[in-house]
Amino acid sequence: MKAKARKSCSNCRRLQTRVAALEATVARLQEQLAAARQDSATSSKAPSSDIVKPPKPPPPEGQDRRKIGGQPGHPKHEREPFPPEAVNAGFFDHHIDLCPRCGHGLQHPLLSEPRVIQQVDINEVPLSIQEHRSHPGWCPCCQKLYEAPLPIGIKRGGLVGPKLTTEIAYLKGVCHASFSTIRKYVRDVLRLTISRGQLAALIGKVTRALEQPYQGLLESLPGEDWLNTDETSHKQNGQRQWTWCFRAELYTLFKIDPTRSADVLIDVLGAEFNGVLGCDYFSAYRRYLREFDVSLQFCLAHLIRDVKFLTTLPDARDRMYGTRLRESLRELFGVIHRREQLPIEQFQGQLEAARAKVLHCGMSDVPATRHSRNLAKRFEKHGESYFRFITTPGVEPTNNLAEQAIRFVVIV
Repeated sequence: MKAKARKSCSNCRRLQTRVAALEATVARLQEQLAAARQDSATSSKAPSSDIVKPPKPPPPEGQDRRKIGGQPGHPKHEREPFPPEAVNAGFFDHHIDLCPRCGHGLQHPLLSEPRVIQQVDINEVPLSIQEHRSHPGWCPCCQKLYEAPLPIGIKRGGLVGPKLTTEIAYLKGVCHASFSTIRKYVRDVLRLTISRGQLAALIGKVTRALEQPYQGLLESLPGEDWLNTDETSHKQNGQRQWTWCFRAELYTLFKIDPTRSADVLIDVLGAEFNGVLGCDYFSAYRRYLREFDVSLQFCLAHLIRDVKFLTTLPDARDRMYGTRLRESLRELFGVIHRREQLPIEQFQGQLEAARAKVLHCGMSDVPATRHSRNLAKRFEKHGESYFRFITTPGVEPTNNLAEQAIRFVVIV
């Protein structure tokens, strides 16, 4: 009997060990599955990486789903009409003399105002074609033929004049059109045939002309009071490159570099940058903070995505911790959205209270799970860097300004 009991206990221990191992495996696989299901709403992934977008969450209880278009209560926006001096194609009056229903003659009240529609159209685009002739002259003393010098703008411009050069550069730089698209536009709309090689040379000429002002803006970046920055990868001749975006109050500057390290920040902004740098939580910015003690404003929108990810994990402790944090962040943004409605002192007081609540939720009652602990350590180490916008005028709580500016590189 004792032998059977010992054997039974041994089997139970073996089964318990097996069950514990299987439960650990299931928990690990559930966590991996949650990580694999991360999308742009629960991580820093670009929206274009969402193969199938998840359905939109239902609206809060008691609130209807918003319809497309202007929302009730929003002020109406109308385009201001052109002033009379800007109407250069004529004024046209249309009168009606007979009733369209019974044919009776109509009276025209003197005080009634006509309904006005202003219509804008384009004329046929005429090309301004000039011919500059450089006549030669023979010097009997030097026994040499000399040509009359051309104006410097004509000599450097060649076939394409300054206004058309500006339009082509706009299509390439701002509209991101290909050389083939620009060539078709110039041929079909402007009625000028120009080769891709000529267009490439033209863009190169504009690039060289912009080198000096670009360098001036690059040198002025370290003196800005605040900057937002972001980076994204792209291929250039088969090699991976990184486009860095630095958005200031009055201008946006892009820098292409083969690396994504903090060395780019050190090279561009230097070791004594005194402004506030808005960014995401990427390691390059944290290294820049660690080595040079600069002031950062980490993006709250990225933090919200990381918090939302916690609410999708299989462990109930992660979900509860993430839910508490999400609600505190929702209250914080609720205060931010009421900025225009509150007196400055009341707004600042509510903002400070909401900030304190977010930090308290982030660092108290933290479950002993990997994801929750990692987020709590972030609050302990860099919590204040999420709230620079409270004390520094002009600083935004999110990094949307840089993300909007660099968006065209992401989607090309």
